Amino acid sequence: MKNKFTILGCGSSLGSPWITNYKGNLRENSKNIRSRCCAHIQKGNLSVLIDSSPDIKYQFLKNKIRNLDSIIYTHEHADQTAGIFEMRPFYWKNKSRIPIYGSSSTIKALKNSYRFCFVEKHGYKPIMRAKVIEKNFSIKKDNTKLSIKAFDVNHGLIKATGFVMEKIAYISDCSHVPKRNLVNLINLNYLIIDCLKIEKHPSHFNLEAALNFINLIKPKKAILTNLHTDLDYFKLKKKLPKNIIPAYDGLSFNF
Repeated sequence: MKNKFTILGCGSSLGSPWITNYKGNLRENSKNIRSRCCAHIQKGNLSVLIDSSPDIKYQFLKNKIRNLDSIIYTHEHADQTAGIFEMRPFYWKNKSRIPIYGSSSTIKALKNSYRFCFVEKHGYKPIMRAKVIEKNFSIKKDNTKLSIKAFDVNHGLIKATGFVMEKIAYISDCSHVPKRNLVNLINLNYLIIDCLKIEKHPSHFNLEAALNFINLIKPKKAILTNLHTDLDYFKLKKKLPKNIIPAYDGLSFNF
């Protein structure tokens, strides 16, 4: 089995188009149809999800993902977590609770918002087992091991978590990366980075900030994600250097 990283969703909190069919500046094209942000890593027989978006069932079915071993969470906002209950069939399939990983604040928020996933109630078994992460951790299955670096980033008024694994960095929601954490981003093959819109935003990188950050980090390739309705895929791609591309749902690469 190939080692593969897949961007399951690359849209902002409402996706595109919105439920009202508002498309903003987006032309009619499949690459402009964006579900909410999350990603999937397949390393050998190990299947790891980054965030459980509200669109996760559709994303798994579309990408033919049939197994899940663990979930790692960037932060507690609903556009990254609201699909958590869709994971219940994997609890049945695995015959064990699904390990989830996140910062202490993220785990606390998940347990408050989705208590039914962690505590037995009315005869329903808990489906999740929470693990608080600090800096470096690993996820194992049989002889396969995925080593992950975790670090804080600012996401407006809260802290979110960036992850690095297999020389791939994933920072989907970010307004600032503290200097002390830049050491985690050396010699990257891929940087997947927040790029919400053209205009400045208090909780996210805009296009200018994302490009400046890419220029600072200098990964071999960069992928812009968390894209709002003012960023048309084809118009944006024409403006970017060859080593930087906008994400689209289902974009994948081997590592």
